[in-house]
Amino acid sequence: MSTNAPPLRGPHLAVRPDWLALRREEAIEPDLPIVDPHHHFYDRPGVRYHVFDLLEDIASGHNIRATVYMEARTMYRADGPPELRCIGETEFVNGMAALGASGLYGPCRICAGIIGFADLRLGKRVGEVLDAQIAAGNGRFRGIRQISAWHEDPQANASMSSAPGGLLMEPALREGFAELTPRGLSFDAWLYHTQLEELRDLVHAFPDTTVVVNHVGGVIGVGPYAGRRDEVFSAWKDSMAALARYPNVNVKLGGLGMRMFGFEVHNGALPPSSEQLATAWRPYVETCIELFGPHRCMFESNFPVDKGACSYGVLWNAFKRIAKDYTAGEKAALFCGTAARVYRIDVP
Repeated sequence: MSTNAPPLRGPHLAVRPDWLALRREEAIEPDLPIVDPHHHFYDRPGVRYHVFDLLEDIASGHNIRATVYMEARTMYRADGPPELRCIGETEFVNGMAALGASGLYGPCRICAGIIGFADLRLGKRVGEVLDAQIAAGNGRFRGIRQISAWHEDPQANASMSSAPGGLLMEPALREGFAELTPRGLSFDAWLYHTQLEELRDLVHAFPDTTVVVNHVGGVIGVGPYAGRRDEVFSAWKDSMAALARYPNVNVKLGGLGMRMFGFEVHNGALPPSSEQLATAWRPYVETCIELFGPHRCMFESNFPVDKGACSYGVLWNAFKRIAKDYTAGEKAALFCGTAARVYRIDVP
């Protein structure tokens, strides 16, 4: 391991501002409208990332028109019924969204969409939680994410949350899942490539629910999968092809800066360039676009998690390099249109 290797925050890489500052790039296609459909806010020991941190990253030069907040189990209520404590996160994020809506901090509409949490294992009773989330979102709440990422080998773990194995197959969860579509809510799926068949089974049972696969399907490249990239890629591609047959399934193109993918770009003396990232990430991104089409794929930042590997400006440059040969219409979908459609966002 290189002496440049950063420490971990749980399964994630620590953000090193001094290291990131060693790589600066001008924004490619700075006028291209972007909806960033996946970022978090954190306030944990050693990790704090709030709205002004995001705004500072957005100021790197790309035309970010709106963002979607993704649940991070932060700012839960300290008391009250346990199943309703997650409403605190949506209340907190809705306040951050008000800052963006004011226009005082630029044209970007921060948290124009909010994805929160509700424990679908409550079955039909989760309807009360979903209704409370919708009310707390003040018109911004779009769906939930219930993390199902699980692997028997702890070296493969890449999630701050601990999910039980087989979560998506549980009858109680599926009973709760049925409460989403009647409320117009979507489901974000964060799981590993080894679990994609479970997601396909769930999608098959609920063809009318909008599903978004996070982080190109969670391809593990560390632990028991280190040194097996070609073998893993082939298995992952087959599983994603099976999911692509369902028109209600969409894919987020990102998260590739996480340690779990095994690219090791964070170990360099200098942060990676957008050319380096584009070369490493291209096979996964292009495969998803080939299978699902541009109108079911959306680029994502996954900040601040991916900030352990690269800066916001470099990340979007990498995506633009990967997409450079697509048509104007295809790029419009990949960077803005798909996210706006899936999360029902009016892009200013």
